[in-house]
Amino acid sequence: MTADVRILFLADSHLGFDLPVRPRVKRRRRGHDFLANFAAALEPARAGEVDVVVHGGDVFDEPGVPASVAYQALEPLRRVAEAGVPVFIVPGNHERSIIPHVHLASHPRVHVFDRPRTFVTEVRGRKVALAGFPYERRGVRTLLPELLARTEWRPDAADVSVLCIHHCVEGATVGPADYTFRNGADVIRGRDIPGGFAAVLSGHIHRHQVLTTDLANRPLAAPVLYPGSIERTALAEIGEPKGFMVVHVPAAGDGGATWEFRRLPARPMILKDLTIDGLDPDGLDRAVRRIVAGVPADAVLAIRVTGDLTDGHLRILSAAHLRTFVPEAMNLAVRVESTGRERWSPRPRPVSAVGSQEALKLGIPEVAGEARLGVQPRLAE
Repeated sequence: MTADVRILFLADSHLGFDLPVRPRVKRRRRGHDFLANFAAALEPARAGEVDVVVHGGDVFDEPGVPASVAYQALEPLRRVAEAGVPVFIVPGNHERSIIPHVHLASHPRVHVFDRPRTFVTEVRGRKVALAGFPYERRGVRTLLPELLARTEWRPDAADVSVLCIHHCVEGATVGPADYTFRNGADVIRGRDIPGGFAAVLSGHIHRHQVLTTDLANRPLAAPVLYPGSIERTALAEIGEPKGFMVVHVPAAGDGGATWEFRRLPARPMILKDLTIDGLDPDGLDRAVRRIVAGVPADAVLAIRVTGDLTDGHLRILSAAHLRTFVPEAMNLAVRVESTGRERWSPRPRPVSAVGSQEALKLGIPEVAGEARLGVQPRLAE
């Protein structure tokens, strides 16, 4: 039997993403992809392969999820606990630092970092301490020492200690341009991570990565592990693998933590640019059809259209017309960037082919100022 403490670590499941309880438009919903990957990520716990499960935050996509969605997220965690594997949950920023409907996960082995605190559990006769706190909106960069003190964690309190958070640590990267977090009130300095932890388990960053040095290339006191999100939520995540981690920590404190990343299936996410200069409405129709036909039928496809659009062009890009040939398994969003036309907000929610003014003009159903056809992937927070 292994002497390691085996931790299944997942984060940023964003359950409830594109999963309305009473959808007003019939179309392919991505929310079921997230639920399926969530179940797959928990399978090693159900199979007895791990000793502890840690969810690093953003269990949900928003704080106001209905109870039915909360049940689909929390009941699987409760069942893992019922099978004898303790579960620890860090509330993230999307939950506004509070897990909604938390009573649905009520079980003696389900623990929530609803405030800075330390939980101690026993694994094969060894004490394992998990210290952590919910997402801190007031500026974790300056508050980290205080938050750690409030957990009441002590290096000598257990055989193994890990820190569980939902924050950016300097050096983390995101996006196609590899943006690196450096400064800012919401970015933890590497040198502020104290010694005594075998690993820092963090959600919030959707790209899987492991940080072992600070920005000055000095070794961190403990590696910072990001499993990333379980599915792609944004165009910024195109091409990124999605999954979860299994972390092995020597129970006697001998040597450092080791880890493996286990991939989950992710639907292809594709961005195409299309200019309408020189295209009449029929030409635009043919161009869009070629794009749709040239990508996998289950793709999450975004088409960015630029040029001077007429009402005829906009009818081609209407939800009603696109539904006549777009595969049912595909999620399509068309972003219109046209002179004199209203553009979508920089961070659109699930939307359809055109901006709100065009939607009203063409009679496309509209929700919160944005018409809906498919999912326009949004930038991760």
